[in-house]
Amino acid sequence: APTKPARAGWSRVNPFTGHEEFPRIDPAVICLVHDGADRAVLARQAAWPERMFSLLAGFVEAGESFEVCVAREIREEIGLTVRDVRYLGSQQWPFPRSLMVGFHALGDPDEEFSFSDGEIAEAAWFTRDEVRAALAAGDWSSASESKLLLPGSISIARVIIESWAACE
Repeated sequence: APTKPARAGWSRVNPFTGHEEFPRIDPAVICLVHDGADRAVLARQAAWPERMFSLLAGFVEAGESFEVCVAREIREEIGLTVRDVRYLGSQQWPFPRSLMVGFHALGDPDEEFSFSDGEIAEAAWFTRDEVRAALAAGDWSSASESKLLLPGSISIARVIIESWAACE
């Protein structure tokens, strides 16, 4: 039988039986890796156009804490070991059923990047001034000629990047 939305769209109810279903949520982490000073890592996925960079992210595996997931994803995607993983905030993405949990972590700029799984095409350390200039130039959807294009304002990635860039 067709179901109807309930609880402001957070569930669906069978009007004949009263059975209520709630959507599954898939938690994912997203992290800004920084050096504790003036540089942060941004990465470009292989499927993205040149100049389009963001934070590193990935889905939490069964039995894994958010912090362990951050360390694993960063290690898998760019080969860095991180420490001092700190929670920043979260953002829901109802489609495709994701909950993005934001973090920052310390990384060593002297450690070399390695791209083993093919998901990330490139990563680089950017200074706070470079990130500030990119933020001022717009976002992925703009026609900016900036050498660095960042996520749009509706994403937790942008919020985390802006927060880091605003620090002295």
